[in-house]
Formats: sequence, structure tokens, C-alpha cells
Amino acid sequence: MSELPAAAAVSSPPDARQQAHRAGSDWPFFAVIGGLGGSYVLLIVALLVADLAYTSPKHFAAALAKPEIQHAVRLTLISCSISALLSVWVATPLGYILSRFTFRGRWLIDTIIDIPVVLPPLVIGLSLLILFHLPFGGSNLEREAQRWLGFRITYAEPAVVLAQFAVACAFAVQTMRVTFDQIDTRAEQVALTLGCRRSQAFFLVTLPQAWRGVIAALTIAWARSLGEFGPILVFAGATRMRTEVLSTTVFLELSVGQLEAAVAVSLLMVMAAMIVLGIVRLLGTKVVR
Repeated sequence: MSELPAAAAVSSPPDARQQAHRAGSDWPFFAVIGGLGGSYVLLIVALLVADLAYTSPKHFAAALAKPEIQHAVRLTLISCSISALLSVWVATPLGYILSRFTFRGRWLIDTIIDIPVVLPPLVIGLSLLILFHLPFGGSNLEREAQRWLGFRITYAEPAVVLAQFAVACAFAVQTMRVTFDQIDTRAEQVALTLGCRRSQAFFLVTLPQAWRGVIAALTIAWARSLGEFGPILVFAGATRMRTEVLSTTVFLELSVGQLEAAVAVSLLMVMAAMIVLGIVRLLGTKVVR
């Protein structure tokens, strides 16, 4: 008779044995972690609700009818798209090199790429301004760019793209590196064994498998470019109808006391960010950082 309980304990499933040895309910644990995590979610929701409550469809329509804001929307869409494409163009080969090859000084390149991620964006803009106006050989980079390219960089539209690219590309490189890390190298090695050149193995085998990462890097770079403010303000300025983008529009509207227009533009940026993040979620990628 004394062997029956022991036999029942051995034959019972693991979950049942765990339930039998639990000291109490788990709801306090879930209540604590849910409360701590949910507080941040509630904060973000409260911010959005406050913005929505402050403005109205009338204010929203009036803000979008302003020629300055329409110009900012067009320049934002164009500059973010160009900087995102440039970021992916650079991040794909750089992410592949950092993922596949080990070489001397790799840690230094890793550190350099991470600098735009950790530095205040304002410092990036200041550094770009100094770079283009640092004298060398009786000239500077801005003068040489005007002489060879025929247009101005600093405090002009190209400066907006360059300022966005300087920050967004770092996030695109991280995304592409993680993407290539997650791709099995066996198919690439088989292609090399069968006589393919490294370039053929990359373009025909590896890159097609990385399409989700490419699109994720593109959307992340676009979203990051959308939110840039500091480097654009310092390097490109915030001149209306010229270098004004949506992030600087919020600042300009606030500076003249047009709080309703600033909130309306902020909500427009929130909607754009939600669309971009929705695209990333739909892709099901695991490389969003």
C-alpha cells in the first residue's frame, strides 16, 4: 500500500508534478511584471491620446493646407527615401563583410559604425558642418563640392539627405549584419565548392535569402531618417520652403506659437512611423533593433 503514492507520482505528467509542488498562485508575479511593463505602454498611449485630444480634424486640415508644411512633407518623403536607399546600398556589403569575414581591425570598424548610434545626433550635425568647412590646401570640402558638383551642400537640400544618411546608415548596417548572421553559410560554401566565384555566391545564393533583411533595413533607415532633427538643424538649417522637413516643422511651428499645427505635424509623423513599423512587423523579421 505504501508504494502506491510513489508510483502515482512517477507516472503523473511533469506539469501535474509541478502544480503539486507550487507554493502558491502565480498571479502576484504576473501582476508585478504586467504592471511594470504596462506602465510604459500606457505612457505612450497617453501621449498619443493627449495629442489627439488637443488637436482636431479642422486643425489637422489647416496645417496640411499650409504651403510650408506641404513643402516639408514633399522634402521629407524625398530625402528619407534617398537616404534609406543610400543606407541599404552601403549597409548590404558592409554587413556582409562584418558577418562573414574575420580580419585584423574588425573591432575598430565595429566601433566606428556604432558611433552614430550612441552619439547625440546634434554632435553628428556639428561634425558634418566642421568637416565641410575645415580648411585644407587653401580650400575646403564645401568649396570643392560646389566646384565639382555645381551645387551647394551645406544649408541646402543635399545637407538634409547627408545628415539623415549619417545616422540612419548605422542602423541599416546593424540590421544587415544580423541578417547575414542568421543565414546558413552551407549553401554559400556549396556554391563555392562547385566553382562559383565569391561574387556569384553572394548575388545568386546569399543575397536572395536576405531579402527580408534588406527590406527591414530599408524601412528602419527610412523611419530613422524621418525622426532626425539635430543633425538637420545644425548642418542643413531649418529654412522654410528650402530645407524644412517635418521634424524641423514641429520646431518652427512651436517657435512661432502655432501649437495646433505642431501637434498636427507630430501626429502625421506618428502615422508615418506606424505604417513603417507595420511593414516591418508584417515581414516577420527578427532583426528589428
